[in-house]
Amino acid sequence: MSNRLIKEYGLDKLLECSLKELQTIKGIGPSKAMQILTIAELQKRINQSKTPIKKISCAEDVFNYFHERLKDEKQEHFYVLMLDTKNNIIGEHLISKGILDASIIHPREVFKPAIKNSAAKIILVHNHPSGDPKPSNEDLDITEKLMRTGEELDIKVLDNVIIGMEEFWSWKEEKG
Repeated sequence: MSNRLIKEYGLDKLLECSLKELQTIKGIGPSKAMQILTIAELQKRINQSKTPIKKISCAEDVFNYFHERLKDEKQEHFYVLMLDTKNNIIGEHLISKGILDASIIHPREVFKPAIKNSAAKIILVHNHPSGDPKPSNEDLDITEKLMRTGEELDIKVLDNVIIGMEEFWSWKEEKG
């Protein structure tokens, strides 16, 4: 059964399969497919726990913090990462899941958890399911809008980091 799975999907794509896809392999029913998906999720969480980042000093830290969680997602996930005055992580909050555009990401939804958690700074983070972290025009517009709002609220937006399959894009590194 293992050989059939690896032959059909390869090791790198095997853990990205859906329940339905796994059940197309002879000998794999709903229960076995769920076990395989459970293993995939456990692997993600184990990999995440290996690098417990507590302080953010650069965009690469943000990438390392979110990469395992977001690299295989089929939809965009937009997070706000909340920091104290010394850039220690005090929390994160999922703002939206799905298609990212200016109408979905509203400043009040981004800054609400930051205000509630008394964050001094935030970092915007989202993934691109295509694997290419290059920002869209909407990404750039949203970043500028949220940076202006942050200035008004005295909550500094340090960066917007876009997570790709194996690389990232950083507003701060690109725009200075």
